[in-house]
Amino acid sequence: MLLEGKRLLITGILNDASIAYSVAQRAQEAGAEIVLTSFGRAMSLTQRAARRLPHPDVQIVELDATNAADVLALADRVGGQLDGALHAIGYAPESCLGGGFLTAPWEDVSVAMHISAFSLKSLAIACRPLMTNGGSIVGLDFDNSRVAWPVYDWMGVAKAAFESTSRYLARDLGPSGIRVNLVAAGPIRTIAAKSIPGFEQFEDSWAERAPLGWDVRDADPVARACVALFSDLFPATTGEVIHVDGGYHAVN
Repeated sequence: MLLEGKRLLITGILNDASIAYSVAQRAQEAGAEIVLTSFGRAMSLTQRAARRLPHPDVQIVELDATNAADVLALADRVGGQLDGALHAIGYAPESCLGGGFLTAPWEDVSVAMHISAFSLKSLAIACRPLMTNGGSIVGLDFDNSRVAWPVYDWMGVAKAAFESTSRYLARDLGPSGIRVNLVAAGPIRTIAAKSIPGFEQFEDSWAERAPLGWDVRDADPVARACVALFSDLFPATTGEVIHVDGGYHAVN
């Protein structure tokens, strides 16, 4: 019961294959109370997925992390104390993926950067008033600090910005007792992943080269790492990127 007595905000659940769903499931099993976010047409998907959780009677609040009004209203909508928040938000227009790096227009690139990188800052600022006793913000990452991945293109640039954003947030929120860390996951077969042209290239590579092996259908190892970061086991860890990828990052 690592998270007993803690209350967490979980973004990004679309179905039970979402990494965020596995995090929510593990968090509840570890004793946490969770609050989910969703908005627009995705709301019905989130509600349906929530019914499959171990404790399905969960609060779901409206949050579009690119909408300033939603961000400002989040604290009132959630209410009460928060001890942690999961950032599982990301999107890039079709032109930014699948080999379109040289041709993607700034209008589309700016969307990818706003949703996939700047939204981490927005979520952190929205949650800060509820983390009066400190807390832990955890973001889901796909490591882009060292290499240019095939087909990932501008989403890779956005993820690099995401990693940098987490470090600056760790610097500025640390005095308030708020930790900010990322979990760099290996490829998981989610709705978002399936929308990336050529995603199977990641699947094949990981299965062959990860020293510990890798199952693209199993998000549980990633969820366990997130639960650990939400717990009190890492009280002096912030600004960190923890790889949960079967060891692929060490040998690629």
